Amino acid sequence: MPIQPNFRVPLAMPVHSQIPHFVSDIKVSLMRWFWVDRFVEFESGKRARSIKNVSLAEEHMHDHFPGFPVMPGTLMIEGMAQTGGILLGEITGFSHMVALAKIPKAVFHRYIAPGETIHYDVTMLQHDADGGIVECMAYVADELVAETEIMYAYVDKINPDLVKNIDIKNFFADAGLSNLLNLGQHGYK
Repeated sequence: MPIQPNFRVPLAMPVHSQIPHFVSDIKVSLMRWFWVDRFVEFESGKRARSIKNVSLAEEHMHDHFPGFPVMPGTLMIEGMAQTGGILLGEITGFSHMVALAKIPKAVFHRYIAPGETIHYDVTMLQHDADGGIVECMAYVADELVAETEIMYAYVDKINPDLVKNIDIKNFFADAGLSNLLNLGQHGYK
């Protein structure tokens, strides 16, 4: 039985009122791993679809679990969060540092094995001056394997001191994230 929160926050509330109070005390750590291989659809401010090919060549697959390799649920959430974070960041031209603030819902329906391809379908539910909320569905073929709701905050608006030495727009480009948005382009015609 999946663990479900015993409450739902109305989406009409401003994002900042839904973010836990400790978010202003976080330390910024820049993303070093990408859990999305590429975007296959992108509708600015509305929805995005990305894919992740799960491979036994990935180091974490040998430890989770020895003899029974499966994609860790936390990394699936990270893939959904990266897809939603890029969808939200693109709305403002990547002028804000987008951070995952809260996951009010996460349900996993089955394991993901090496050789499978995960499709992350993300829909923007709400965005405002403080951040946004997305709904994410993960599929293998046509089978729903996981679903989440993810809230994001613009860290630079909550506490500008946390990101004062980070060029937010260049971070997006320097980290190689802009290449993920080259939908299906393979370098040949």
